[in-house]
Amino acid sequence: MQEPPVTKPTVLIFKESLLPISETFIEGQAGNLSSFVPRYIGLGRVAPSLTVPSDSILLTNGHSAPAELRQKLYRRVGFAPHFHRSAASARASLIHAHFASGGRSALPIARRLRIPLVVTLHGSDVTKRIDFRQRYKDLWEEASVFVCVSEFIRRRAVAAGFPEEKLRVLYIGIDHDIFRLQQGPKDRDLVLFVGRLVEKKGCSYMLRAIAKVQQSHPSMKAIVIGDGPLRRSLEELADHLNIPCQFLGSQPAAVVRQWLAAARIFCAPSVTASDGDSEGFGMVFAEAQAMGTPVVSFRHGGIPEVVLDGRTGLLAPEGDAGVLAHYILRFLEEEQFWRECVEHGAAWARSQFDLKAQTRQLEEVYADVCRSRREDDPKHGHVRFMQTAATQI
Repeated sequence: MQEPPVTKPTVLIFKESLLPISETFIEGQAGNLSSFVPRYIGLGRVAPSLTVPSDSILLTNGHSAPAELRQKLYRRVGFAPHFHRSAASARASLIHAHFASGGRSALPIARRLRIPLVVTLHGSDVTKRIDFRQRYKDLWEEASVFVCVSEFIRRRAVAAGFPEEKLRVLYIGIDHDIFRLQQGPKDRDLVLFVGRLVEKKGCSYMLRAIAKVQQSHPSMKAIVIGDGPLRRSLEELADHLNIPCQFLGSQPAAVVRQWLAAARIFCAPSVTASDGDSEGFGMVFAEAQAMGTPVVSFRHGGIPEVVLDGRTGLLAPEGDAGVLAHYILRFLEEEQFWRECVEHGAAWARSQFDLKAQTRQLEEVYADVCRSRREDDPKHGHVRFMQTAATQI
């Protein structure tokens, strides 16, 4: 008699807003799960957004004022019977929330369904200056694991008060079938910036560095991909400095890859923002290196864990546009050094930031927390506690 097929457990992938185009790392990670079946869940959609499956579970549809009010109310009280029934129908074994704020919003679902909660900490959720204990005390107590995207984020989470015994460092990988070393020619005069146009991303430092470089390399030019509240002021700064710089706004992932392949240097000099917000990891640094584009940035946040200073890129003291310019010049003038960094960067990215390997480690975390939940509550198998949760909503 043939054995029935083994059904893979479901994990609810929770993001408050599904799914900004800058968050391809969430999409990539979910899409590479092999032992668990992902099902997206969130409070609403954003526009523009990545394409999310039609079976995604949403508290609200659309972008109306009533929808925003309902989301705000849910964040405060965590009560939405129909939303919770929809979540229960997925018969999930656990829920994985992104960002600490997302973990706090996902906590009522985990409670209702009596399933473990995993939370990934990315950056601003543990680096901004806020009262963490007041905001996240319940989350600290009830979440099973906090996945930190870098050792830097782990340290900041400890300093913020997150329970150290629940913290696990796990880098998010990149898809090396897509991000791979390109053999075609590069534009030797092109510096590329990719990132949101906010204080933390430090685009103004790149523009000032380019202005210094142009004194000896007048053909140097820059491309800026991304959007945000500082776009207009950055465009005005580029005009004031008389820099040939194109601001392309937000672009799909395929276009970003085209520019990563074309640029000689990737420069995204992140800094600590006035509210403390810092770069937790920076997927685009790994992507650039994988595609053979050396990085020039600041020694800040989690960037030194992604970029090997002097081997795959160059990291200047944070906030020093003069040294940043010097390092850009070095990559322009020292061809052999640039080529060595291209080769080392691609090999480093392949060995340390492989999406499939990193996602397998994440699934080990999932399996561990599910196993611990069964051991802590042996009377409730997966089906039984899901059915019980559904009857209580």
